[in-house]
Amino acid sequence: MSDDHATYSFSALQTDPAFGEVTANLDAVERHLEGLRTDLLVLPELFASGYSFVDKDELLGLAEPFDGGETTERLRGWSRGTGGMIVAGFPERDGDKVYNSAAVVANGELLDCYRKVHLFGFEYDVYEPGDRPFAVQEHAGLRVGTMICFDWMYPEAARTLVLRGADVIAHPSNLVLPGWCQRTMLVRALENRVYTVTANRYGTEHRPPRPALHFTGSSRIASPRGEAVADAPAVGVTLLQTTADIVLARDKRVPSGNDVLAERRPDFYER
Repeated sequence: MSDDHATYSFSALQTDPAFGEVTANLDAVERHLEGLRTDLLVLPELFASGYSFVDKDELLGLAEPFDGGETTERLRGWSRGTGGMIVAGFPERDGDKVYNSAAVVANGELLDCYRKVHLFGFEYDVYEPGDRPFAVQEHAGLRVGTMICFDWMYPEAARTLVLRGADVIAHPSNLVLPGWCQRTMLVRALENRVYTVTANRYGTEHRPPRPALHFTGSSRIASPRGEAVADAPAVGVTLLQTTADIVLARDKRVPSGNDVLAERRPDFYER
């Protein structure tokens, strides 16, 4: 980042984890991060465990606590190396409950654990719905909000994070719908005048009786102008990187001079 803290670097790593091979998946990610310095790194949803759990018992066998789990301990170490914040998805065990969560770490410290509010499909069979509000964490002057995968479908998720001060939305994902999210995130970025970093996975998981899932890759970083500033292919391990002018994200005016937040009229939006 620059001396005036206006320009930051954002990164997203697109991967294809092997289901259940947590340590091997963590080792693979670590190899791709060697030498990386970035202010924000986003990894996919459930990036070390895999996604398609057949039942709650299987999920409990791979779920980890937020504090002291293998995945978050590795994230803490990586954040010391990158020098910035890392947001990454993992199955979080809290007593006998499991949440589809994202750890937020920086400088070796655990900052936050976001629990996915909007579950997708069979996730309701194995996960508890998120029970914590959308939150923004700050590190070195950068304000980062977090949402997970299917949260993209609900414009209130991104809007809430921006109203709470996010400069950038970190978006760990395991997307299976054909390009819907990748297109929509351009709109989420534009309508909120915010950067978005979607880290998706690619590849296929078929674990009967669950249907075969084909993940769409195509991770994307979008700008407050609604432009894709970095795109990954549909298939292949890819490290996306870009620089971002945070002044652009904090200016909520469009060319007409209208301020998209200050001129909201929420009294007309309620049911």
